[in-house]
Amino acid sequence: MKAAIYHQFSGPVSVERVEDPTPSKHGVVLQVKATGLCRSDWHGWRGHDTDIVLPHVPGHEVAGVVVDVGEHVQHYNIGDRVTLPFVCGCGSCGECASGNHQVCEKQFQPGFTHWGSFAEYVAIDYADNNLVLLPESIDFAEAAGLGCRFATSFRAVVSQGNLSAGQWLAVHGCGGVGLSAIMIANALGANVIAVDIDDHKLEFARSLGAVATINGQNNDVVESIMDVSNGGAHVSVDALGHPMTCFNSVSSLRKRGKHIQVGLMAEDDGCAKIPMAKVIANELEVIGSHGMQAHRYVDMLAMIEAGKLSPGKLIGQRISLQEATRALVDMDKFEGTGVTIIDQF
Repeated sequence: MKAAIYHQFSGPVSVERVEDPTPSKHGVVLQVKATGLCRSDWHGWRGHDTDIVLPHVPGHEVAGVVVDVGEHVQHYNIGDRVTLPFVCGCGSCGECASGNHQVCEKQFQPGFTHWGSFAEYVAIDYADNNLVLLPESIDFAEAAGLGCRFATSFRAVVSQGNLSAGQWLAVHGCGGVGLSAIMIANALGANVIAVDIDDHKLEFARSLGAVATINGQNNDVVESIMDVSNGGAHVSVDALGHPMTCFNSVSSLRKRGKHIQVGLMAEDDGCAKIPMAKVIANELEVIGSHGMQAHRYVDMLAMIEAGKLSPGKLIGQRISLQEATRALVDMDKFEGTGVTIIDQF
């Protein structure tokens, strides 16, 4: 098969011929129909993920068709249209037993712990616990954007943030994660403030339901959020992953507010400064959010089928596997708006 592969961190990415994958006893092989290009893939290419062993094929937001099935797989068959979360739980550890597959002790992550979906085919382990059947009304490109950014945002806003109608949500960073959070919060009836340094992305955020936008280059972000929301956000999401966006997110909360950290930070930025005095005095909550379990996809898919959520609107461009080799390397330039999907192999 063809796959985009790199042999050293921060090195060249090229399309090469590699062996076709085979399924484990509890796994399947998918023919990749679409896969998302995510900043997490860039972090992996840069060497920020210790699970990656070189050479490596990136890609963790995938939708496709089952083409081979391991002997112990019970619930999925050749020809099934499926997607999956980027964290696949083993189904047998303590965390999985409690329903928290997203922090599984033996997790399988395509594109990180194993070769990923920037390829014609990808092997997926723990299939019975993690595959999600796709409704016919959801196409592969739309589904590929669910696996990391959209599903992660859904859980961050709905489950971790417990956001409700009428509350204020601040979203710091209007990339795929941030734009997903804006759309989801708007569907819940919340008031969303979008923060970015790109006016085009802020304009797109307004089209998805943001009631206010703040350009962080031209404004005091914390002061502006406090003013617009009349006292601070009930929930704030750092969707980018940077010491400044993290600090601003926590600082812009009203009393007893919740900061949700979704964006990954580069290794050198991992110990970001947090206004701990404000956390204590205002009883703020600082919460991490790491993906979403497959068994929680039901509510998200129902909202999509009902037309309340339209993840397809977030697709900025569709590119080929060959074009992805350059697009991955250039992700730190933050060019373009929305989610990039690879659907030409």
